[in-house]
Amino acid sequence: IQKNSSTLLTFTGVTFMGAFLGLLLGSALGFFFALIATTWPKGGKGGLLLVVALNAVPIMALAPIANLWFGSGSGSRVAIVTITTMAAMAINMHKGMTNINPLALDLMHSYAAKKSEVFRHVRIWNSLPYMFTALKINATASMIAAIVGEFFYASQGLGYLLSNSIKVAQMPLGWACIVIASAVGI
Repeated sequence: IQKNSSTLLTFTGVTFMGAFLGLLLGSALGFFFALIATTWPKGGKGGLLLVVALNAVPIMALAPIANLWFGSGSGSRVAIVTITTMAAMAINMHKGMTNINPLALDLMHSYAAKKSEVFRHVRIWNSLPYMFTALKINATASMIAAIVGEFFYASQGLGYLLSNSIKVAQMPLGWACIVIASAVGI
């Protein structure tokens, strides 16, 4: 491990950046879809259904397609992580914004609060525990998606290094990649 420490550190940074950017983008898009589904329930439910259906596509099937669309650089890995993390945030935030105590809504209506004020003071605050749960899920899922995305057409990253070390039977290096990926995921 010591002789490969600089390579491991560099490739960990590449994987982490792809996972982190995808996590941010996927979580933001999931939050956006949850806002739409909560604001306009009839049309928004279809958007949530689409996000969940997209999340049901296996990463192994999605990775080659993303590499064709976005190239073999970091864009494809960010896209894969974005798609992987979007659903957990969308579903959790929608649940948090719709499972409101009816008394809190009645209180806001008795104060003649506008719909935007109800959103800001009741729905968003109620959904914060759900958001942190989604972020906890997405932190691990983003590392998994980034590593799987690097198995295809990548030239850097822990997934690429893991794949190559297994092909040439360098198992200590492969296990080092797994341990580092686990530590970063936590």
